[in-house]
Amino acid sequence: MMKKVEVDLGGGRVLSIESGKLAKEASGAVVVRLGDTVVLAATVASQTPREGIDFFPLLVDYEEKLYAAGKIPGGFFKREGKPSETAVLTSRKIDRPIRPLFPEGFRNDVQISVTPLSVDLDNPPDVLAINGASAALTISDIPFQGPIGAARAAKVNGKIIINPTSKEMEESSMDIMVAGTKDKILMIEAGAEQVSEAEVMEAIEEAHKAIKKLIKAQEELAKLVGKKKREFKVYAPAKEIVELVKKASPKIKETILGKDKAEQKEALSLLADELIGSDEELKLAKKEIKTAIEDEQKKIIRQMMVNEGKRLDGRKLTELREISAEVSVLPRVHGSGLFSRGQTQVMTIATLGSLGEEQIIDALNVEEETKRYMHHYNFPSYSVGEVRPNRGPGRREIGHGSLAERALIPVLPNEEVFPYTIRLVSEVLGSNGSTSMASTCASTLALMDAGVKISAPVAGISIGLITEGDKEVTLVDIQGIEDHFGDMDFKVAGTEKGITAIQVDVKIDGLTHEIIKKALSEAKENRLKILDIMKKAIAAPRAELSENAPRVITLMIDPAKIGMVIGPGGKNIRGIIEETGAKIDIEDSGQVLITSVDRDAGEKARKIIEGMTYEPKPGDVFKSHVVRIMPFGAFCELPGGKDGLVHISQISQKRLNKVEDALKLDDEVIVKVMEVDDMGRINLSMKAVTEEEKAKL
Repeated sequence: MMKKVEVDLGGGRVLSIESGKLAKEASGAVVVRLGDTVVLAATVASQTPREGIDFFPLLVDYEEKLYAAGKIPGGFFKREGKPSETAVLTSRKIDRPIRPLFPEGFRNDVQISVTPLSVDLDNPPDVLAINGASAALTISDIPFQGPIGAARAAKVNGKIIINPTSKEMEESSMDIMVAGTKDKILMIEAGAEQVSEAEVMEAIEEAHKAIKKLIKAQEELAKLVGKKKREFKVYAPAKEIVELVKKASPKIKETILGKDKAEQKEALSLLADELIGSDEELKLAKKEIKTAIEDEQKKIIRQMMVNEGKRLDGRKLTELREISAEVSVLPRVHGSGLFSRGQTQVMTIATLGSLGEEQIIDALNVEEETKRYMHHYNFPSYSVGEVRPNRGPGRREIGHGSLAERALIPVLPNEEVFPYTIRLVSEVLGSNGSTSMASTCASTLALMDAGVKISAPVAGISIGLITEGDKEVTLVDIQGIEDHFGDMDFKVAGTEKGITAIQVDVKIDGLTHEIIKKALSEAKENRLKILDIMKKAIAAPRAELSENAPRVITLMIDPAKIGMVIGPGGKNIRGIIEETGAKIDIEDSGQVLITSVDRDAGEKARKIIEGMTYEPKPGDVFKSHVVRIMPFGAFCELPGGKDGLVHISQISQKRLNKVEDALKLDDEVIVKVMEVDDMGRINLSMKAVTEEEKAKL
């Protein structure tokens, strides 16, 4: 039997969650609706745990279906292919706040499938997807310790708006997605136009109020249709193995102190072999022993930081790692930057192209979307000293690339000022924590090196958290092991003026507002320190673009003449491209963008197009040649293939008896447009051209 609950979002907008009509074989399934956006969320879990793993096997799939927006997929097969970048990022948004709320040691496979069934242009489906996934888990028999709620906050004309429409988002200075429980925050995903920490905090607090309403609705639905939570087996190393490893705790501490990541890994592997020795039973339990060692290592590191204020690398809790910044590290590229922070090292390369090279996105909730700025993040196996095949970017790479991309959008020059497509590629050369924030810093360096006039440099920093009982400490600039064993990864990017991007993940049951405020404050303090270091490498964007970068020439033509420039079947524009080697893009407005590395080629293309579209105006002066002689004057060819008449009285200051006394066919002359009459006839003069006007040609 179908049951439904509703949440009043204000302004006449109502979000509904219903269950019992669709996907009845799933462990839990709901349909969430807001306006004409409808999302189905279904979840299933295996009955038995997966053996031989030391992680929770949660799989979240957000599957875009173009029918939801009334579209047919492109391509030969006319069906959806691999997930889009938006789908991958939405899957991550669902996964991140849900994952911490499963029991420790739960190893059953859990799959959450979220499908937008209908999407309007006002209500983005991502907020509905997170709430739907939580509701499906909450009413299922899967041991999920939720529910959670999710809400988006925007700021329009100084006012916070919760779950804004797409139109309101266009005017907003921030886009902050918040997910959490009744009491705490589990995830933050934000982009902003250099806003203050106080503004961000206000948005989070307002979003949390909406989250509580959504949680209450899910609890009501669970009372109506919820199943009893199942019993499950918790994975943990055998008690004997835990005791064996615990006795070796002092040696584990000695093994990891003062060593870098690779040295720690090797030393702990040798220690595991030493504990096993020649015992055949222990040899069979080697994986359990390694897990127990890691658990003990985690306890040691966390207690050191909470009780002693010490970190493995000897830093204070509030201390940055050693940082270096460098530009122009590659000779032929348009711009490059190298940023190093401890063992984390990222090189970003900037490439500039024509606007015709921008990315076209077939998105669900917009008619058509294009991206003129792209950031791609690559994480090769050698960056962590491992061997694995390169299968292309995974969800993590796409997510990190998107975060660094979002951090720089607010400072980029607009298309009118800088008519280029911009592609940044961040190559992670070494990884020991916070490579996404290092990519943000390296991207700033590369853009300034390329001569892109960004309004301000952007830097990023990650703040960590360790909680033990009633004790908690925050960590500035976390390295890999602190991220792995810690409770929070709070990434903040921004300028001296304010925040441009935030991404927060946790491994505990959430963050209090007080911890969030502290993390934002520490991030700002250290972001400013990093910006000072980066400015020593390059203080401002270069005055000129790289000599290897293409140049763009912009001109406007009458939109009615676009067809003439393009020609039948593109004949004319192809001819110009072949003749000059320049790339040419024409907008519906009549704006023509000519892109070429060779400046002369671009100028040649410009002159051809100007000639084709020329409309004579009184006072115009140009070189021409005689194409026809009549008793009353000479016809001269004008740009665009038109002819104008120089009357015999306008040829010379002297009186002429006949035109041939001064001119013959194909003579080059300088003429001035005197008049364009009502019939479109063009009257020219040679004698009206001044010496000054001649000198300018």
